[in-house]
Amino acid sequence: MKSRITITSIVIALVLSACNSGSTADKAKNENQKSSEQKATSTSAIDMVAEGQPEVAQVTGAPNVPAPVGDRKPKKLIVNLETTEIEAEIADGKKYTFWTFNNTVPGSFIRVREGDEVELHLKNAENSIMPHNIDLHAVNGPGGGAEPTFASPGKEAVFTFKALNPGLYVYHCAAPPVPMHIGNGMYGLILVEPAGGLKKVDREYYVMQGEFYTKAGKSDVLEFDNDKAVAENPDYVLFNGKKGSMLGQNVLEAKVGETVRFFVGNGGPNLVSSFHVIGEIFDNVYLEGGSTVSHNIQTTIVPAGGSAIVEFKVEVPGVYNIVDHSLSRTFNKGCLGQLKVVGEENPKVYKKGGF
Repeated sequence: MKSRITITSIVIALVLSACNSGSTADKAKNENQKSSEQKATSTSAIDMVAEGQPEVAQVTGAPNVPAPVGDRKPKKLIVNLETTEIEAEIADGKKYTFWTFNNTVPGSFIRVREGDEVELHLKNAENSIMPHNIDLHAVNGPGGGAEPTFASPGKEAVFTFKALNPGLYVYHCAAPPVPMHIGNGMYGLILVEPAGGLKKVDREYYVMQGEFYTKAGKSDVLEFDNDKAVAENPDYVLFNGKKGSMLGQNVLEAKVGETVRFFVGNGGPNLVSSFHVIGEIFDNVYLEGGSTVSHNIQTTIVPAGGSAIVEFKVEVPGVYNIVDHSLSRTFNKGCLGQLKVVGEENPKVYKKGGF
């Protein structure tokens, strides 16, 4: 009887041991699996956080542009703009009360990629008199962001949009009275590069036209004249907000053999530009800043609130005048810039005298 009990006890002990062993192994296996899953989840979360970290976008004043986007993936970007009301020279020692984005006319050039998520911060300077906002033509949404960015002096507003459509787009203030805000210089360009980026060129410049309607103000500082604006009779039609902004020490530069790209905008608020470079033919024109490319163009139309991208190769040295080919604006109202090209002469393309 005792022997039977002993054998039975041994059997039971072996069974329990096996069960416990299996239970321990399963437990260890489960723990290891759980640990691996937690590690994978943790790594995934870290990657997601890293990928989701926004960058502060670099913006530039005309005639400069930020570096090309290149062949990168979409990302999150923060764009910071400040609206200011400043006195600065408009022409020949005369000052004007400009309203600006980031203290420049035109406002800072913004460069993003198709698919980027953009968080735009608009701060209105404390010493501003007027409220301001921004309408970006690159935005798919009511008002282009005008309502959520409406900011009183000293306040900051934020909104977010996704850049869905590649192209070159105008942005401007849309606070009432809108023609006055734009007429005082509140406009700029935002480029949404396509996936893969634009093709490489040697030089890129930012050129934006606008007209100014002026009258004498306090302390001999010119100010906006609404009657002239309604009549569409400007005193000045200018590139980059100032007479001579691309002349003399500010002339644009290139070398023989280089390819030049102009990002051209027209802030308006009223006139259509006939953009032309005297002595050059545009090899490529992205019509109205979109995806359709035309070739061998002499003069391209840039509507108020519109844009164009023009590209050309410079093959002969010299000075090339940049104009609105509505030429009274060029010769009488200040709409003139220059591109200075240096390098060896190219008599096969251009020379003085006959054969």
